[in-house]
Amino acid sequence: MSLIKEEEKYLSDVINGLGYKIDSINLVPSSRKEFGDFQINEAFSLGKENHENPRNVAEKIVNKLDERFINVNIAGPGFINLTINDEVLKDYLNRAIDDFDVLIDKEEKKKIIIDYGGANAAKALHVGHMRSANIGEAVKRLARTLGHDVIGDVHLGDLGRQAGMLISEYKRMEPNSVFFDKDYHGEYPKINLTAQDLGMMYPRASLAAKDDEKRMEEVREITAEIDKGNKAYTELWKQMVEISSKVIKEVYNKLNCHFDLWEGELDAFKYIPNVLKIMKPYLYESDGALICDVSKEDDNKPMPPLLVIKSDGATIYATRELGTIYSRIERFEPDEIWYFTDERQALYFEQVFRASYKTKLVKEKTLLKHFGFGTINGKDGKPYKTRDGGVMELNDLIDLVKKEVEKNIKKEIIGEEREVIADKLAIATLKYADLLPFRKTDYIFDTEKFASLDGKTGPYVLYTLVRIKSLLKKASDENCKLNDISNSDVRDILVKLLEVGNVLTKSYHEATLNYITEYIYDVLSLYNKFYNNNNILNEQNDSLRKTYLALSKLVYNVIHHLLDVLAIDEVDKM
Repeated sequence: MSLIKEEEKYLSDVINGLGYKIDSINLVPSSRKEFGDFQINEAFSLGKENHENPRNVAEKIVNKLDERFINVNIAGPGFINLTINDEVLKDYLNRAIDDFDVLIDKEEKKKIIIDYGGANAAKALHVGHMRSANIGEAVKRLARTLGHDVIGDVHLGDLGRQAGMLISEYKRMEPNSVFFDKDYHGEYPKINLTAQDLGMMYPRASLAAKDDEKRMEEVREITAEIDKGNKAYTELWKQMVEISSKVIKEVYNKLNCHFDLWEGELDAFKYIPNVLKIMKPYLYESDGALICDVSKEDDNKPMPPLLVIKSDGATIYATRELGTIYSRIERFEPDEIWYFTDERQALYFEQVFRASYKTKLVKEKTLLKHFGFGTINGKDGKPYKTRDGGVMELNDLIDLVKKEVEKNIKKEIIGEEREVIADKLAIATLKYADLLPFRKTDYIFDTEKFASLDGKTGPYVLYTLVRIKSLLKKASDENCKLNDISNSDVRDILVKLLEVGNVLTKSYHEATLNYITEYIYDVLSLYNKFYNNNNILNEQNDSLRKTYLALSKLVYNVIHHLLDVLAIDEVDKM
């Protein structure tokens, strides 16, 4: 349990011991540091509830506090300011130097499935896929840090129009292939295609189908045949998905995004008959299609029904989504399933979730939750594109950022070492910039700004860590601990480090990483101020020197763990 939570529990016990009733206390950082480290404002609500002057309530509380707090004072009509006793602060944070878990508050364990990939098979990952990957991976790691059992699923978009497009194009390339021989009943051979081939085939097929209705009809027919279970087309498409998935996985690996499940819509097919059987009493026919009404009496705006089966008997994305939900519940029995996609898909997920609960496909106790996010925009405020107006591939964006961050690397670092550092810096730059805004906020991607060594950037964070690691390496033979924390720079950092547990908890419950990125910047800004104001290695006072080194190690360990949550790798030099 974090020190803040310990003190909040103590304060709750004190207040309840005075005859008041309170469930919890919020110990918040003081707005006026000269008055104390933290403040509590509950005297106001307690005064109102008990028809008592808030200041009188505050005075009763203050008179009951023990020596764990110093400089206890009441400001204004009832604000209680508290400063943590130095001995309490030192004892707690000395334990935390080598044990990050001391600083955080574990949660009651839940099993959570996080769906955060969403790449389309046989297509290159583009800029629009980055936020889902970055946010989902970080939330997954955060949930695990707080004690949850988490399964991450890439959930590939591996069915739909692109399947029909690519197979129709392959048919023109290899018209005599056994995949198109209706009389063939043997084993199907491996196709000789690369991911690059698929990347060229799709736009070629798409352009042809756009100008030729007969070709587009063929695409629709092939797509429908896969939906019906056509063995040849399904096998051909699965091979194409497997080929493209290797490249997709490589790009995700660059982003430090690693999935426990590499599944997609195709994997949901075998569960759809059971899904339709369960949902049957709640479906009705409309123009030959099967529909599920998901409206509620208290809706303040129209809620369209969910289309489940098309008039031609084919499934749609929502059908396969329902099949996936059924599959996850049957196989893993999760407490919660979280989805990270573009905010614009909020209505779709609301429809699917309502249908899941209404038809008893999902029990009420299982939480289905969609977490939408904003878009990445260019300097013109519109979704980020290439100079010629096309959608930028994610690999190209990584390369663009890599060229910019190389300017921050010393010239004497060369060869493979320089390449590795540049790669890590590029990903750190992208991730930190992507996770810095609140999840639902659109933001403008500015390569030069985010690659800078100044301000709230990945390079600033990694450079500061390089500085700390270099310092600790030079003093590696010293056994250090917090002894003398009278230095105001030191104390400011220590008090700030107490907040890390609350930061992680808040980030988890709101499923947004901006609290962590802001916190990292705040801690490192305080550390850089301390570093510039004190000659750490040449400090003559042994007690102070050991304190300075212990503080440096503590800051490093905290930031190291937070960067791991964000899936950002460190570098040893720049």
